[in-house]
Amino acid sequence: MSAAPVVESVGEDTKNLSEKLNEVKLENGTTQSPPASDDANGSSSQVSATAEKPVGPQMTPIAYPLDSAIVPATPELTTEQQSKYETVLETVKSWKEIPSTKGKEGPVTENEIFWLTRECILRYLRATKWNTADAEKRLLATLTWRREYGVEDLTGDHISPESETGKQFIVGWDIAGRPCHYLVPGRQNTEPSPRQVQHLVFMLERVIDIMIPGQETLALLINFKTSKTRTNTAPGISQGREVLNILQTHYPERLGRALIINIPWIVNGFFKLITPFIDPLTRQKLKFNDDMRQHVPPQQLWNEFHGDMEFEYDHAVYWPALLKFAEERYSERRERWVKAGKHYGESEVYLRGGNASSVYQSAENKVAVAPEEEALPAESKETPAEDKETIPEAKKEIVAPVEGASEAEESKVPVQTNGTQSNGNTDVVAATPDAVLTTE
Repeated sequence: MSAAPVVESVGEDTKNLSEKLNEVKLENGTTQSPPASDDANGSSSQVSATAEKPVGPQMTPIAYPLDSAIVPATPELTTEQQSKYETVLETVKSWKEIPSTKGKEGPVTENEIFWLTRECILRYLRATKWNTADAEKRLLATLTWRREYGVEDLTGDHISPESETGKQFIVGWDIAGRPCHYLVPGRQNTEPSPRQVQHLVFMLERVIDIMIPGQETLALLINFKTSKTRTNTAPGISQGREVLNILQTHYPERLGRALIINIPWIVNGFFKLITPFIDPLTRQKLKFNDDMRQHVPPQQLWNEFHGDMEFEYDHAVYWPALLKFAEERYSERRERWVKAGKHYGESEVYLRGGNASSVYQSAENKVAVAPEEEALPAESKETPAEDKETIPEAKKEIVAPVEGASEAEESKVPVQTNGTQSNGNTDVVAATPDAVLTTE
């Protein structure tokens, strides 16, 4: 069977667009008006999935969230936080080589500089409670791990056998614009091996590739339903600890929500065993047997989780579609990074085509307007701002108001900041009352 299109095509008829948007129900039961048009590219001001409903089941990734998805607002850094960020940024820029005890040591590569974005550094600072020394140590440790583990060397062909039954797939977006990453242990088709863990890492990297501007986290949906060939769906304790260590150590601040259903007693016991290894912030993001329609719009929620989306996994269709989709998003980010000057600490919002310019381009513009201010380091002025090619802005995100702010203050919440990104997860957790957790 030939590969289906990577994403659903976006409708061009504005009348049909309005009708579809009016059908999208917000959490409070109201309908959303069509977003304002972006004059720069003539597209909607918010990324969205306004495609025609596919005939038959969904079989490929979905390009964007619904227009009702609201990415949490980005709080500005305090003066102290900005100072700590700049301290860590200067440190990582001073690194000439990445250490390794497994023969992977060597000079810092362009891929590693590309990985060291502003938001990446801030994620590690938040994970270390703004301890600059600890953040620097963990960043360097992750760079070493990525080399030694071979994150960039993992290929679709190598991982493909693990994914043949659809035990992991990415489809749909939650109410906060997070990509939905499904895990279905009952479809396990291989014996425990390093490649099983590599499969998870590979899929996490693809989830990160497709994220929309302003959103740094994912929604993890796990269905522990048993199958005829798989009655024990709990992973081994050693493998579970290895996965947790990778996630918490090398993917900090990436989990936005974990939605878990069909938990048999043996899996419930497994979670009790690994709970001590899960940090408190992660634990509060876990939702067991909850009403999943409160977290993911029914239109983009797999019907196994009581959503309205019928999804059928056909490896010959889905796998090449996912790889192409992720590669396209990655290439777009890489192209913007190159055109902006290949800088450390670049804005992920800019790289993902959001309503923000390169942080270095913005800084150069400020210098041009106020020449009396201290000049930037030579590195950030390699190319004059007026000579740089400006990447057209992609669709803007609608952001949620700051909780507890007055009406006047809420109206002042910026749609986007120049790449400043903090953890939106806490905002969502605080704003969304936790349901009473139940177990089966």
